[in-house]
Amino acid sequence: MNLLAFISEASFYNFLYVWIGLALLIFPINLFITAPYGRHTKQNWGPMISNRWGWVVMELPALLSYPILFYLGTSQKSIVAWVFVIFWLVHYINRTLIFPFRQRTKGKQMPLLIAVMGICFNFGNGFSLGWFQGNLGSYELDWLFDFRFYLGVSLFLGGMYINWQSDHILLNLRRPGESGYKIPEGGLFNYISCPNHLGEIIEWIGFAMMTWSLAGLSFAIWTAANLIPRALSHHKWYQEHFENYPKSRKAVIPGVL
Repeated sequence: MNLLAFISEASFYNFLYVWIGLALLIFPINLFITAPYGRHTKQNWGPMISNRWGWVVMELPALLSYPILFYLGTSQKSIVAWVFVIFWLVHYINRTLIFPFRQRTKGKQMPLLIAVMGICFNFGNGFSLGWFQGNLGSYELDWLFDFRFYLGVSLFLGGMYINWQSDHILLNLRRPGESGYKIPEGGLFNYISCPNHLGEIIEWIGFAMMTWSLAGLSFAIWTAANLIPRALSHHKWYQEHFENYPKSRKAVIPGVL
């Protein structure tokens, strides 16, 4: 299947510019409108669905679209390109098929609209990276020894560690049968309210660096545009709901924001 028969290189890059522009437009909107899921769930955003299955459904397009579009593309499938796919799959297999079922959120719901928006977001980013790597990406084996690749991998793995460690702390705040929220402690939670979000932002900055591509940069921009406002909302929520919440903590960047 020749995807270049349907999408030209110029059209693809035009899409990326529009896609990045949309992220920059949505960023200030997200600062004022908090997506109503998780602790911010609201019932007035239309039909509700299971929080756990909603999460799976909205993450699945990212898990599938990148590797499928990469495989169906016309470019040579180099070892380097497969390394990128493996990094992607490690993140999204955890995010789609493991993380939701570790959550102790039995009975919680989220608006269907949020899941639909998540599907669009994840497919857009998976499409961008999968189509680029499948049709335009060209990496010789010596890219594995390039400083940009080393730095990108280091950031990706460091961000993943922060993200997974923070998720582990959050998932173990509640004992079986408990509900409600507690103040998380340990790791980077001692400095910021949302190290899980910081870790994911660092991951995709690293991915953009190791792939050295506009498609990778667009995903890093989208990640920051979504998660920085989300972290600020979480931080404000903690401050409003816990009188003893540590005043020295920032939202997402230690000592800065």
